[in-house]
Amino acid sequence: MIRRIFIIARARIREFYRDKTGLGWNFLFPLLIILGFSFLFSEDGKNFAKVGMVESPALLEIQGSLDRFRESRHLDLIYFETLEEGLSSLERQRIDLLVHPGDGRYWVAEGSPGGYAAERFLIAADHLHAQGFSRSTVTGESLAYVEWLFPGILGMNVMFGSLFGVGYVIVRYRKTGVLKRMSVTPLRPWEFLTAQVISRLFLILVNAAIVLGICHLLYGFQIRGSLPALFLIFALGGFAMVSLAVIVASRTESEEFAEGVLNLMAWPMMFLSEVWFSLEGAEGWVKQLSEFLPMTHLITGARKIMNEGAGFPEVYPHMLALLLMSFILMMTGSALFRWHRGN
Repeated sequence: MIRRIFIIARARIREFYRDKTGLGWNFLFPLLIILGFSFLFSEDGKNFAKVGMVESPALLEIQGSLDRFRESRHLDLIYFETLEEGLSSLERQRIDLLVHPGDGRYWVAEGSPGGYAAERFLIAADHLHAQGFSRSTVTGESLAYVEWLFPGILGMNVMFGSLFGVGYVIVRYRKTGVLKRMSVTPLRPWEFLTAQVISRLFLILVNAAIVLGICHLLYGFQIRGSLPALFLIFALGGFAMVSLAVIVASRTESEEFAEGVLNLMAWPMMFLSEVWFSLEGAEGWVKQLSEFLPMTHLITGARKIMNEGAGFPEVYPHMLALLLMSFILMMTGSALFRWHRGN
């Protein structure tokens, strides 16, 4: 049994590395995106900022003066119920400036170009100094947007590699008759699927290690938290994505149909899992919907590790969610799986 799984997994890994085009794209795609965003979103080019406002009775006194602020297309206003919640978002680069009308203070992340821009806008609009606000700072290393983006790019690479590297390949095997030939061998369906999972997770971790190493050398990106926890959450995220792909490929024979369904699954995760931008300030139902997506837990956990210095205890809930999703999806996919139609 173990030998059969090992043989199938090894064959799939060799097949992947012999595909020079696919191999090169898996490494070049995340690097090209990082290169583009590091150029487009350099400190000199960042011109959009989010301003947090702590809700308090004193907020009503300046409510009228905020009307001009809302008309600005360069700033976005987000409300927080408590000061602690607002400061937490400010420290994690989810907002650029925080105003507390009740205390008569506002906070700016030291060295943040977005915070500087937001402060200039509000001072120019006479929202802060005219109301007698005092300035405070949040010390600490400023996080560049490209560093915030980097875990999302890695997560997106894991998602596409898992969905199409397993789902599309299984459909192709079925269409070309490879699965039909395997059905007359001692190989069982769960052994075949296990081999697909193992091979894809191996490729995901190798690819992530290479991209991390290259970006560290080229851009100086740091992993502030636990490296084993980071690779584990990549593995669990890949497992969940592979399990999702197995459901799509369990009985599908059309490559075109499989490609359409896989893209239909991938694109919502790209927009709702904070790959490109934070969902801070989004509608509550949007945030709740994103919690059901494996990509959300993968990227959130990776960001906490890479950007905030988190370890296993901090990302354990995300790991547990990914493991639970993987179990449910893989059990469903295994139950639906057929070697070919009619069996």
